[in-house]
Amino acid sequence: MRQNALTGRDLAAALVVVVVWGVNFVVMKFALRDFTPFQLGAARYVFAVLPLLLFVRPPAIPWKWLALYGLFQGVGQFGILFLALKVGMTAALASVLLQTQVFFTALFGFVLLHERASRPLQAGMLLAALGLACFALNYLAPAAGGAAATTLAGFVLTLGAAAMWAMSNIVARHVQQGGTAYSPMAFVVWSSIFAILPFVLLSLVFDPEATRWQWTQARASSWLAVAYLGWVATILGYSLWTGLLKRHPANRVAPFSLGVPVVGLTTGMLVLGEAITPWQWAGIALIAAALVCVLSGSRWRAAKAD
Repeated sequence: MRQNALTGRDLAAALVVVVVWGVNFVVMKFALRDFTPFQLGAARYVFAVLPLLLFVRPPAIPWKWLALYGLFQGVGQFGILFLALKVGMTAALASVLLQTQVFFTALFGFVLLHERASRPLQAGMLLAALGLACFALNYLAPAAGGAAATTLAGFVLTLGAAAMWAMSNIVARHVQQGGTAYSPMAFVVWSSIFAILPFVLLSLVFDPEATRWQWTQARASSWLAVAYLGWVATILGYSLWTGLLKRHPANRVAPFSLGVPVVGLTTGMLVLGEAITPWQWAGIALIAAALVCVLSGSRWRAAKAD
């Protein structure tokens, strides 16, 4: 079966998504100057649901799935990621480590949905495990003069964020298996509601009293960063990505996601002056090879099936 070629408009949309999501990590760093991680999470999702909540009808699926997706993808993924960036993780490395969600998704899919891992995926998971070992060695045997911007806690939390992203993928996949037609945009907007209150409660419980109202004195640049996270990275990025997936098979669209960590690494190093140690470069290379293995293997299997 011959597949429709990607048009110039499709390629432009993919490029915009890669840049928007890659820059996203540096924007988070800027926002965290004036917001605590939990305050940033609440603000991000308030911006994500307004004003679209007034115009987008709720999807015709059970509310429990919206709640689970909002909790895993919102409070889980981004709440833990914001904490990681605050306690010791660079924007550059976060953009790479978060891509391990591909392998967490495969693991959870096998355990919870009984999905079998393909040969390319198995090889990719092995390469990713070696890459994570290199990142761990960066803390066990740090290189002289290595960057001190990352900590073991930041590394573990970033992997936790990737795992939460994977759990949200499992929820979305379960909903899709139910056969109910729904708008992905409506799913994201209405599920985002369930992330706001938990973030507010977490801020009230865990944020030091002196920081609870610091968001009222946040700089205009920090509020612009929040608007970017809510409207540009979430609404624009997800809308363009969903449109590509509607027009083309996933195995033709997914490889573009490899550009996200490239942009994240570049902007983190150029804008924030972040440094990367030799062990971290080795880990980046192995995780990149793992992603290429999985995505190219999926395309080869799809082409063979056609």
